[in-house]
Amino acid sequence: MNATLINIGDELLIGQVVNTNAAWMGGQLTARGISLQQVQVIPDEAEAIRRTLRRAMDESDVVLLTGGLGPTKDDITKKVLADFFGTELVFSQRVYEHYTRLSERFGREVKEEMRRAQSMMPASADLLHNAMGVAPGMWFEQEGRVVVSMPGVPVEMKYIMEKEVLPRLQARMNGELILYRVLCTAVTGEPDVAARLEDFENRLSPNMSLAYLPRLGGVRLRLTARASVRSEKEREDLERQLDEGIREMARLLGDVVYALEDISLSEATGRLLRERGLKIATAESCTGGYLAHLITSVPGSSDYYLGGVVSYANSVKQQVLGVSEETLRKHGAVSEPVVRQMVQGACRLTGADWAMATSGIAGPGGGTAEKPVGTIWIAVGNEKEQHTHLLQLGKNRLSNIQYTAMYALDVLRRRVF
Repeated sequence: MNATLINIGDELLIGQVVNTNAAWMGGQLTARGISLQQVQVIPDEAEAIRRTLRRAMDESDVVLLTGGLGPTKDDITKKVLADFFGTELVFSQRVYEHYTRLSERFGREVKEEMRRAQSMMPASADLLHNAMGVAPGMWFEQEGRVVVSMPGVPVEMKYIMEKEVLPRLQARMNGELILYRVLCTAVTGEPDVAARLEDFENRLSPNMSLAYLPRLGGVRLRLTARASVRSEKEREDLERQLDEGIREMARLLGDVVYALEDISLSEATGRLLRERGLKIATAESCTGGYLAHLITSVPGSSDYYLGGVVSYANSVKQQVLGVSEETLRKHGAVSEPVVRQMVQGACRLTGADWAMATSGIAGPGGGTAEKPVGTIWIAVGNEKEQHTHLLQLGKNRLSNIQYTAMYALDVLRRRVF
């Protein structure tokens, strides 16, 4: 079974609203063995909706639409779909009563005219309950194809997808199954990963495929398997095929792999720290607290993260972390000796087992011939021993900050592992 997603809304096209619906829906469909063929974003225009829907129905088993179901004049999806399927809009008492209950619950005054307009639904549509909002989803079937229209509000769309759409679609599937596994790498580029996996990829069976999904500081790899499954044993065989493949990939890539699932580097590192009962701290200059942000973005990070110091000024490096004035004068703030002393100071201050320190020139200005923009020192260790790394990055300030923080986390991960 394959699907096309059509997101309707001028706000999506002009960048006023980020299209998070597409990413979430794609993941949900793929996880259930439904192949998302394409995503289309179109304006709130009747002809655009008709034209895109007609083409999608020619190419896909399922067409999912979001947006355009509100009570305002630019919300035209209901009327267009009624015309498209040759039906009329009829009053739905069920929708009307639901709208009335919601209005009363939230103490909102809604004009009767608007309530009745919102309750007019295509006669041939099977209405899908929306407990999170007013507009129901609409399920149409024509010539073996399924068309589903849902609100564009993410929380409403997700409710209808999870409670109504996905269970119905799974019930229609004839043993077709798509499964996948994800492997995540840190601080390595796509060309290097691809080179290491070239032979593996060439040996993949026809029902399997490998996708490279690069992001700042690493690559996410998705290994996918497709098959017609008629028994639980056949499903288990497909699962085993995937598991063997992902394990071989991990062996070939070595320690650049930080997880055999789709989690962040922060979460993977946090798990290791929790397993080993270790406490960490941070001492940041050029990253300005971003490293602490990555760590604390993981629920439960208080189990292993004690705290940190953003020592942007040299005076804070001296007074709080104990970096010596002589070291700063002799080597400068962006130097190996300084980040070593920052690590020592953070451990001494917090009692942490490990600490990470960063100091550099994030850019776009501030560089010199000796220390150009993008020169960054990282140290990871404790009071007795520190491991240092010199990075030579570009001139994009935000990218430098983000990459440096991730690099420091990965150094810690490898040391702890």
